Amino acid sequence: MNIHEYQGKQVLAKYGVAVLKGGVAYTPDEAIQVAKDLGGPVWVVKSQIHAGGRGKGSFKGDTSGKGGVRVVKSVEEVGAAADAMLGKVLVTVQTGEQGKEVKRIYVEQGCDIRRELYLGLLIDRSTSRVTIMASTEGGMEIEEVAHKSPEKILKVAIDPVQGFQQYHGRQLAFGLGLTGKQVGAAVKFMGALYKAFMDLDCSIVEINPLVVTGDDQLIALDAKVNFDDNALFRHKDIEEMRDESEEDPAELEAARHSLNYIKLDGSIGCMVNGAGLAMATMDIIKLYGASPANFLDVGGGATKERVTTAFKLILSDPNVEGILVNIFGGIMRCDVIAEGVVAAAREVSLNVPLVVRLEGTNVELGKKIMAQSGLPIIAADNLADAAEKVVKAVKEAA
Repeated sequence: MNIHEYQGKQVLAKYGVAVLKGGVAYTPDEAIQVAKDLGGPVWVVKSQIHAGGRGKGSFKGDTSGKGGVRVVKSVEEVGAAADAMLGKVLVTVQTGEQGKEVKRIYVEQGCDIRRELYLGLLIDRSTSRVTIMASTEGGMEIEEVAHKSPEKILKVAIDPVQGFQQYHGRQLAFGLGLTGKQVGAAVKFMGALYKAFMDLDCSIVEINPLVVTGDDQLIALDAKVNFDDNALFRHKDIEEMRDESEEDPAELEAARHSLNYIKLDGSIGCMVNGAGLAMATMDIIKLYGASPANFLDVGGGATKERVTTAFKLILSDPNVEGILVNIFGGIMRCDVIAEGVVAAAREVSLNVPLVVRLEGTNVELGKKIMAQSGLPIIAADNLADAAEKVVKAVKEAA
């Protein structure tokens, strides 16, 4: 689960992470009042959407060239900036061309920035440890730094038994070129960040930029905080921060039915049981010259109703030109999948090629249900056969 920058800062500040004072606003008048309460002489007005690159982004229909993060020097300019952002669609490298509507902004104090650094915590699956990454290239996309200058990214993996120690912080601080009081501030900052990460079951905490101020303090100028959805039952206060308007409607609907669904950019809709099999299915679709339109795992205990919902979710994507159903019936029975597919196809008036590969429990019954449905379902013998058939059928339909 993602939250907004201002929410991330509120959460991290409770753990002692240094942030600037600020306030959220939903109207220009509210923004002006926040600025007055904070005091000047400089404020930063920030669009709040679940996407990075806001400062470099642009608003649809706006030719001023100003992005979603603006430094202003009067309360009147705060109001003008808020008016220029609220209700407008901000396009960044992470939103895609469709962009996202800005429904709230964050007005924050300015500060004396001497250096911009990068600091991030994530779970490294290869080491099964939380890893702290740091770089002197703050303010830039870390992916770009990793591609062009990988040597500028420092990494320290934290032993979960030992936890974060001061020497971890000093190692990173020295690597970042920090000196004097800055080192102590960095160790304190990283320790607070690590504790927040562990206590709150985070999946990513990213501070970009982490700034060094003129008085040698380290402050989180931005904060991206993601949480493990599977642990939210332990953090009801965090779950209440969820902004569903920032999430894909299809993914929200999938979550309500316990479906694992992620929309992608391809044209072949996929319905599979099991994450590993879903990944393999997506790979083989690419191998045969097409791209998957989604990741969709119906799970091992799906019902006919859940399968029907999954089918509808796939077809709700206008980019879907064909569907591949790939089911291995272990816990999941093939006849249940077949009944759900047939029911959904009838209900939504299927108008794209549908290829189904079934194997496992009750497979013959499942095939019989589909064969007797009267629907134009293309049966496949194995995964390669299924991928080849769906790609071919989509090309022929086009």
